[in-house]
Amino acid sequence: MAIELPDHLSRVLQNGQRLRQHGYRGRFAPTPSGPLHLGNVRTALLSWLHARVNNGQWLLRVDDLDTPRIRSGAIESVLQDLRWLGLHWDGPLVLQSRRRGLYGSFLSSLRKQGYLYPCRCSRRQLDGASIYPGTCRRLQQDWGLRNARLPAWRLRVAEPFSARVGDVVLRRADGVIAYHMATCIDELAMGISEVVRGQDLVSVCAAQIAVMSSLGMASPRYGHVPLLCDPSGQKLSKREQATGVRSLRDRGDTAAQLTGQLASSLGLVPPEHAISAEELLEELRERQDKLTSLIVGADSSGKVRDRNWEKASN
Repeated sequence: MAIELPDHLSRVLQNGQRLRQHGYRGRFAPTPSGPLHLGNVRTALLSWLHARVNNGQWLLRVDDLDTPRIRSGAIESVLQDLRWLGLHWDGPLVLQSRRRGLYGSFLSSLRKQGYLYPCRCSRRQLDGASIYPGTCRRLQQDWGLRNARLPAWRLRVAEPFSARVGDVVLRRADGVIAYHMATCIDELAMGISEVVRGQDLVSVCAAQIAVMSSLGMASPRYGHVPLLCDPSGQKLSKREQATGVRSLRDRGDTAAQLTGQLASSLGLVPPEHAISAEELLEELRERQDKLTSLIVGADSSGKVRDRNWEKASN
């Protein structure tokens, strides 16, 4: 399907395309639901290193749309942790909460052209369904309140993606812009060419590529890095109160000690080796293959395609 966007929205995407053509543009996009834990920081470090060894830009976006999850002071805490570690970003900080108008304009255009439809399926109704079965796709459209609830808004995804991901939610029933919508618009508008993120997000690739394809745009290349797990093999999470950077800083650890700890956990430096982010970067400029071997590519189905980033394809 070919979505026709108004000129001002087309210009947003075209400007992003021009930015991509200038070279590598990566990003780190934390959710400020609490302080960064060591797993978040290790992913940020790898993303930053990959951008820098490729002489690229590394942008910082804060995904703060889901207001109930946002904790007071978390954004400033994220910025302090990254600065302390020497992971400096390029350009201004981007806050999704200040871009609601942009997302809303894209949604309005898609809805007017009939590419969205209301969906009132509950999580209970969809329990066990890996792909949305299209229950509401052909029903009479009713965008208003029903039983005091508004519908979610789904994108009519075209083949071949619809068979892989179903119809993707772009606005939630509570009115919050959905993760896939905001992320896709931002990747395109910011001209992101390469995404390095945690391996737990491999599964969202196909849906995001489907949304971007619906807008007539190519997606960034995706690379996913190993998760940092606790001794039981479970990934670290803010919910489980995983150790944060601030607690280590407060007890007297140096940034070089923490960077060395994270790098040694990936086999980039020997154990107990203190090294700053800039020093690690200089070492890896001479052996980039060591870094790229840690990044797992994903294809358009969201499956791991090749362990070599350079061969990974969308």
